[in-house]
Amino acid sequence: MPIGKIRNGKLIITVLYATLPDRRSQLKTTAPLSDNLPSPGKLAAEFDTLILSASGWRKIFTGSGDEEDRNSAIGGANTVIAALMADTFASFILDNPVFGRDVLIGRDTRPTGAPIADIFCRVLIAHGLSVLYAGIAAAPEIMAFARTTGPFAYISASHNPIGHNGVKFGSRDGGVFDRDRAAVLAEAFRARMNSGDPVQKAATLLSACDPATLASVYEREQTVKKSALAAYEVFSREVIGGTNSDTFFSDMRAALEKRSNSGNPVAILADFNGSARTVSIDRSFIEKAGLHLSVMNENPGDIRHRIVPEGESLSYCAERMRQLRTGGSGAERHTLFGYVPDCDGDRGNIVFWDEDTEEPRILEAQEVFALSAISELSFLVYSGQIDPVPGGTTAPPCAIAVNGPTSLRIDAIARAFGVRVARAEVGEANVVNLARNLRDTGTIVRFLGEGSNGGNITHPAAVRDPLNTVFALVKLLTIGDSGTRKGLFHLWCSLSGQEEAWRENFTFTDIRRTLPAFTTTSVFEDFAQLKISSKSHGELKKRFRSVFLREWEAGTFPLAADGASWQWKAVSYNGTETTEPGNDFSVSGTGGLKILFSRDAGADEAFIWMRGSGTEPVFRIMADVAGSSPDNEEKLRQWLVRMVLEADGQIR
Repeated sequence: MPIGKIRNGKLIITVLYATLPDRRSQLKTTAPLSDNLPSPGKLAAEFDTLILSASGWRKIFTGSGDEEDRNSAIGGANTVIAALMADTFASFILDNPVFGRDVLIGRDTRPTGAPIADIFCRVLIAHGLSVLYAGIAAAPEIMAFARTTGPFAYISASHNPIGHNGVKFGSRDGGVFDRDRAAVLAEAFRARMNSGDPVQKAATLLSACDPATLASVYEREQTVKKSALAAYEVFSREVIGGTNSDTFFSDMRAALEKRSNSGNPVAILADFNGSARTVSIDRSFIEKAGLHLSVMNENPGDIRHRIVPEGESLSYCAERMRQLRTGGSGAERHTLFGYVPDCDGDRGNIVFWDEDTEEPRILEAQEVFALSAISELSFLVYSGQIDPVPGGTTAPPCAIAVNGPTSLRIDAIARAFGVRVARAEVGEANVVNLARNLRDTGTIVRFLGEGSNGGNITHPAAVRDPLNTVFALVKLLTIGDSGTRKGLFHLWCSLSGQEEAWRENFTFTDIRRTLPAFTTTSVFEDFAQLKISSKSHGELKKRFRSVFLREWEAGTFPLAADGASWQWKAVSYNGTETTEPGNDFSVSGTGGLKILFSRDAGADEAFIWMRGSGTEPVFRIMADVAGSSPDNEEKLRQWLVRMVLEADGQIR
């Protein structure tokens, strides 16, 4: 059907959706995206709300502008924006022949995902590209499949509320575009939105799509989806099990069967919350490995609670775990932990059963990351890939790549293994690229990610994946001692000087108890997200330095009461670079700024950190301090908030 008709002097944008037998597509047969031409003012206003970052492009995409709206209509202005996003991506692919002409498209389960994906398919077809549409798919699934197909556009707003949406762009390496490519793409998109007639351009592109080709794309959707699932399963086995994955999974299954036969099976609970993981490999993959899996909220798109897997979002999983432990049957009564993913399924945080209190407990994101690090570093030692050498090194050299606000707990863990910690600016792409740079120097980097957000990236994957987190925990529990060879948890206890913590029948609670003690702000709490008036983050940080120096000299540093000699050092994170800003904190610009604190010339024991979000209109802050004292974290955080607000001119 023609798109871009003129009726009564007004341009009407109408899109027809193909009807698919697969309910997961949730595409409608006919959906008018706009009854009238969006005014230049409306289009400009919607464009101004868009956040462009290497981690993805995001905005509220519902036509109502309500971030909690579950309606699929996106309105005329957002139709234009989505079409020009797709046009920018298509032109970028065509301008770089190395990418080829096959493009993979997938989406999460947000209601607005269907119309946006349809627009992308139409525009890419109009450009003569070959479209592979996988429908609803988890982000790690799409990125694993992309390794064999080519570049991808993934429609998602990750952990943002349901009314938000956007897109992540990436290539055959299985990760999102790096900072440089992302910047080129963003600039090209801005140019399209700010020149010529963007509405007419969008209408022309949409009407240029061949209906037969589009129908063929939708007819192949289920075939593409099956291929994506198969590629994802093969790749996940490689990531989790290493080079000898068949042997690894065979040994793990035998170990799990032994536990089951002894009356102590390993059972897992998943709260999918209607996410893209509802139609991914989770159930079959976990059960094939020999684990028992219980599932809740498994209908795609049936999002029952807040999407971000933090705090209260995990309480539903905790309550269901309590029910299974007390009233379930068979293996359900042995449920050890549960996981809750976000909407695109690239991260998932953990609820575990505390054997001490006989209650479910929610793990903090930083704890999840730390436990995964212990597992994967121990696995490197266990499998003979690295050998910790007395004096704080490994042979060959090994590193962990993390973001700036990852807790100093990870440094304490790394020291036990003789492993270096390298930091980058917030943003998965930054951490992935830092790890690549380190590998280019001959350094092993198996474990990486953003500890502040939970979840982990395990090489060769280039994206977070809750399956990798789940199996990192399973490894710690099941790979035990064999003869004189120490298992993973035993290795960690020995290397960290906690040999007395290991026992033959250890529990998950025993493992958690060995974590280095740190108290850290959750970056998703309301009090960690400030609203600021300063337009320039660099200038704000410049003013912050003056406030900070005054407060330091005045002795208001909250940890100074212990009488020790405390020192501080500032560092900034921009992309993959970590630098010391010296006398000018403004050089960190829109990147992260951290003040590290140490005493008596020892290791860093605390820090404060700040950065404007690249995907949400907030200024994030956090504090991290050694020990298990919430009071120290709160005092340090409140000290930071007061200084930031004064630098912003909100308080005197």
